[in-house]
Amino acid sequence: MKTALLTRVRSWEFVLLVLVVVLLLVAASVVPGLTRPFSVSTGLATFAPAALMALPLALLVIVRDIDISVASIAGFSSVVGGLAIQAGQSVGVVVLLAIVTGIVCGAVNGFFVAILGLPALLVTLGTLALFRGLCYVLLGGTPISPLPEFFNALGNDNIPGLVIPWAIVPFLLLAVVFAVVLHRSTLGRRIYAIGGNPETAHYSGIHVTRIRFGLFVVSGSVAALAGLINIGITSQVAPDGALGLELDVITVVFLAGVSVLGGKGRITGVVLASILILALRKSLQLLNVSGYTQGIAIGGVLILSLLVTNLSQRLIGSVRDRRKPVLGQATQRPDTPVAS
Repeated sequence: MKTALLTRVRSWEFVLLVLVVVLLLVAASVVPGLTRPFSVSTGLATFAPAALMALPLALLVIVRDIDISVASIAGFSSVVGGLAIQAGQSVGVVVLLAIVTGIVCGAVNGFFVAILGLPALLVTLGTLALFRGLCYVLLGGTPISPLPEFFNALGNDNIPGLVIPWAIVPFLLLAVVFAVVLHRSTLGRRIYAIGGNPETAHYSGIHVTRIRFGLFVVSGSVAALAGLINIGITSQVAPDGALGLELDVITVVFLAGVSVLGGKGRITGVVLASILILALRKSLQLLNVSGYTQGIAIGGVLILSLLVTNLSQRLIGSVRDRRKPVLGQATQRPDTPVAS
């Protein structure tokens, strides 16, 4: 039990927890209005789409893939939903069309990456521009508003009697689902196996291509849900919806301790990293820091998280290499004396 406790204390999630507590305490004493219910509620709602998209992206990075087109998928899906609103469709049809659009976009990425074997970074960089361009082609420069009350309530209202907005509820629910799948299921073990060594996983009977393709589809569908939440927050459907959120999403994933080399990462880290970036964003906003400067800060956090993760992995590797000879000598049995 003592060994397990020491392992947890030394884990990256524990470091993140300490950073979150320290940042919240410092920000609460320095930033005026941070702990007000309105600030807490709006901060949670505004960051909800990015936190939501970070969940499936973490799984993609664990299997050595990445999807930097998630924000463009969110924007494109919301535009399709907006056109359905403009055509007088019901809320159910709007949601269905948006989710299907996200699934198709994810399937496009999965086809090129998992099936054709093209690099995920280059493919999703291309679809990032493709899906965003389609937003402007379909919608032009004129936003769609007003929206049905369902979306306005989803993006701006709180759960009755609480300071928790409805916008963050999908993230809270899906975080539990993703945690169970990744850490408590056979599929989760297969995801880690693929990230550890794709060839070994393939020869072990794991359907590597199918799982990678499925993760892209899941990422697209969750991005579409994030896009619907985002239009509720902004109260309009615009071609630049969710633009720039990919920076926050990617920062959350790598700050969470998900290894860029694959095979490592936990949903707990994603949740803690989301809280950390949320607190940083909201603090800078209340201090009247411009959006461009906020982007510089988030970019710095991304680079720092990659640097710390890389250095920690090298340190752990060097410690293990030093311990191997010692352990090898300790396990050797002394030669049995030969009887005369």
